[in-house]
Amino acid sequence: MKKAKSNAGKVTLNKVLKYISKYKVWMILSIVLAAVTVALTLYVPIVIGNAIDFIIDKGQVDFEKVFETLVQVGIVAGLTAILQWIMNTINNKVTFNIVRDVRNDAFNKIEILPLKFIDGHSSGEIVSRVIADVDQFADGLLMGFTQLFTGVVTILGTLVFMLTINPWITLVVVVLTPLSLLCAKFIAKRTYSMFRAQSETRGEQTALIDEMIGNQKIVQAFTHEDEALEKFDEINNRLEKCSLKATFFSSLTNPCTRFINSVVYAAVGLAGALFAVSDPVAFTVGNLSCFLSYANQYTKPFNEISSVITELQNALACAARVFELIEEKPQISDKGNEALADVKGNVALDNVSFSYVPERKLIENFNLNVKPGQRVAIVGPTGCGKTTVINLLMRFYDVNSGKITVDGKAITNVTRHSLRSGYGMVLQETWLKSGTIRDNIIMGKPDATEEEIIAAAKASHAHSFIKRLENGYDTVIGEDGGSLSQGQKQLLCITRVMLCLPPMLILDEATSSIDTRTELKIQDAFSKLMKGRTSFIVAHRLSTIRDADIILVMKDGSIIEQGNHDELLARGGFYANLYNSQFAK
Repeated sequence: MKKAKSNAGKVTLNKVLKYISKYKVWMILSIVLAAVTVALTLYVPIVIGNAIDFIIDKGQVDFEKVFETLVQVGIVAGLTAILQWIMNTINNKVTFNIVRDVRNDAFNKIEILPLKFIDGHSSGEIVSRVIADVDQFADGLLMGFTQLFTGVVTILGTLVFMLTINPWITLVVVVLTPLSLLCAKFIAKRTYSMFRAQSETRGEQTALIDEMIGNQKIVQAFTHEDEALEKFDEINNRLEKCSLKATFFSSLTNPCTRFINSVVYAAVGLAGALFAVSDPVAFTVGNLSCFLSYANQYTKPFNEISSVITELQNALACAARVFELIEEKPQISDKGNEALADVKGNVALDNVSFSYVPERKLIENFNLNVKPGQRVAIVGPTGCGKTTVINLLMRFYDVNSGKITVDGKAITNVTRHSLRSGYGMVLQETWLKSGTIRDNIIMGKPDATEEEIIAAAKASHAHSFIKRLENGYDTVIGEDGGSLSQGQKQLLCITRVMLCLPPMLILDEATSSIDTRTELKIQDAFSKLMKGRTSFIVAHRLSTIRDADIILVMKDGSIIEQGNHDELLARGGFYANLYNSQFAK
């Protein structure tokens, strides 16, 4: 289990490095600047050590040399500050370019993911991956760039400088150093899984908040507030425990390594003092001061690197969740570039079988042949597969077996764009974007003229309510319609279809949110629209489908009855029972 987690961390790190490799020129420049700044920083203790040696005794101070040394320190410190600023700017640029690339890849993948993935994951959880997890990843990456390179170069540089002063005291430092590394490694190994659990729980919390805010009216209507609060508290408590564990263990790193560093510092001070006393010419007080400064600078990066490693564990845990999204299998791509053109509307389903979950069968051996211009109504109890048939016709889902053809062409062999352009669809659930009323109407026909837009709105009986809005067709609405009523939203969706006049129509409870008087007018408009167009109508109110050429009665994923309204009533079967239950005297 531990090996699997370790391998997962390595795999994620390799993926991160692939993103970093795009900016290797900037990274090389950053490493060079880190080396230069460290070299300048390490040069300062030598200069200060020389200044101390210029102070021999009372009355024996070479003030001119001390002043020159202080000027030299000031110049080196100023140059170091400028180079560090440039290095940090480069690190910030690289980090946020990488974050931009990761978010772009994640968003592009969302656009081509199959609907079964979107249906199987809450929107809040996906948002958490793209926003919160990437932010955490950015924080860890920035800390890694800023401190990791500098820390490693500092360790190597101080070792070289210490060896030139006194190899034996340097050996004391090197022998005690592995204690700090072992301590950091021990803690880092145990924090990855904790940060992963923290990230997953945070995503779960974001999903719940998104769901509750998006459905606040339903929550209040069903007095579900207490249950929602209990669920939130339960997730929040789990997040608290995960976060506390991750933070506690990661926080142990710094004090543990600092303790070991203090031991190293004390050992250097003791050894240096003994050397200075035994041979003050070979090892001066200035050398001791310089060595103590180097010992401090040598051990300090271990604290920073251990903190960086802890932060990187969090970053890698978050990155792993983002990469899982990026590496999800996209929807099956179009087999060719063939496009449906001059669609007549001959739709056939040949021995089609489909299920959302393999172990739970839904549609089996479904056969249907619709001639151009026919109106096909699909009725049946909830969950029988009516909307699933629509999903298959539009190729939101691909069939498990069998095939669907339009004008004799299998829909898997034509582009999705041309297939969906051939359909006009009005669903029970409306979809409107942020923008003007006009923007939402012309979505399927961006080059529509003002006269065409108004004619479509009049045909759908939406023109009157649009004109009553503050800015008419230029009125800006929010996502999902803003303050518009459900009926007004549906009228806009119907207007959208009226404008495009596609060769095939799908109406899934298209008038469910509209008052009876307006519905009668829209039914009349639909009747005119459907003339000569192949139409699929899903309806629960059977009064709306009396004029359909074919009525398919579905139950448990199969067609159990088929015929027109009068034929099915005469049979006295399932359809007759449904109809009589709605219109019994």
